[in-house]
Amino acid sequence: MEKEAQDARNFNAPVEDHELENRYEKYKRILAGLTIMSDIFMRNVLKKRECTEYILRIIMDRKDLEVKEQILQKDYKNLQGRSAVLDCVACDTESKRYDVELQQEEEGASAKRARYHSGLLDMNTLEARQNFDELPESYVIFITRDDVLGYGLPIYHISKKIEEVKEDFQDGAHIIYVNAKIKDKETALGRLMHDLQCRTADEMFSEILAERVRELKETSKGVEDMCREMDEIYNEGIEVGQKRGEKRGEKRGEQRAKKETAIILASMGMSVDKISQAVKESMDQIQQWLAEGAAMSK
Repeated sequence: MEKEAQDARNFNAPVEDHELENRYEKYKRILAGLTIMSDIFMRNVLKKRECTEYILRIIMDRKDLEVKEQILQKDYKNLQGRSAVLDCVACDTESKRYDVELQQEEEGASAKRARYHSGLLDMNTLEARQNFDELPESYVIFITRDDVLGYGLPIYHISKKIEEVKEDFQDGAHIIYVNAKIKDKETALGRLMHDLQCRTADEMFSEILAERVRELKETSKGVEDMCREMDEIYNEGIEVGQKRGEKRGEKRGEQRAKKETAIILASMGMSVDKISQAVKESMDQIQQWLAEGAAMSK
């Protein structure tokens, strides 16, 4: 017990400069392997609004689409029940709303989750006593690593129908699934899916995305910003997951933070059993997360 207490004190002891330098060197190696499909990297790429705009233009097949404003990683509240953290919510110049979600795991992009996200967008759009007819069109877009719907198509557009007359039900709510597995370089969508899974800017077709990736991976400021963010995850460990989970009011945020922490700690040489203790998850769960991270880096 005394040894465990001492270990904990050592873990939280002030970091020597050389230790921090060593950590940053490891962070740089981790950063080199990240793609836009990686949570931590996606958040930083999309901070540049032009990147979000480019992605939406390709998916929506609209060259004139302009993003007026966006919010990243926002906790969308449901005062009566479960809230959710949405990856990127954008609004265009026509006031249409877009929720863009990049998903590595199949269970993170279920049909009912898409439905719930659509409802949260609506609930967080209208002001009190505002007319329902003022509700803007909304699009929940899941970009998924695998073909979640299983029909072998690159993109799926889902909307409601009036069954008896086979016409669209004009409620303005739309759901789109994009299959990132199909990277057809002959199509704009396929090239985008290719770019989202590239490790280096030189591999990319899009200059807009490539420029942002270069900024984050190849400039001293970008690398420093990314290393600092990874260091915060390392230092806070499970605390990050707990704080995020409490703040967001739902388990997804906590689990996502735990997974990020586990992958970074493993990359820095920590054993599975130590990671399990640090993030308070089973060793089986840690091994699964690490396997997923390894598969995505190949």
